[in-house]
Amino acid sequence: MTDEPRAAEAVDTVLTALADPTRRRLLELLAAEHEATATTLAEHLPVSRQAVVKHLAVLDAAGLVSSARVGREVRHTVRPAALDATARWMASLAADWDRRLARIKQMAEAAERDSQAD
Repeated sequence: MTDEPRAAEAVDTVLTALADPTRRRLLELLAAEHEATATTLAEHLPVSRQAVVKHLAVLDAAGLVSSARVGREVRHTVRPAALDATARWMASLAADWDRRLARIKQMAEAAERDSQAD
């Protein structure tokens, strides 16, 4: 049995989570701070703390952040594994397109040579 359907679903979830600019900004902030609370993150965004908590829940569900309770605070950190898997998928897709474009270029160059030979 293969993990491809699960991997594709994980990439879909990550891309959906990253489609929102507020969530992308949250990831940037967390990457810079290494760890932060929703209150701290909300100070850097034009949204409420409650909105930040909802965005963090989406990022958590996508496997992009993790949360840990430390005393009365909940601290959030970036989990890079899901981003790494998505980046690998994107690199694979780009490589496929590069191969296709190289083949089209070869065909066009061959057709040009053939037309010049006639």
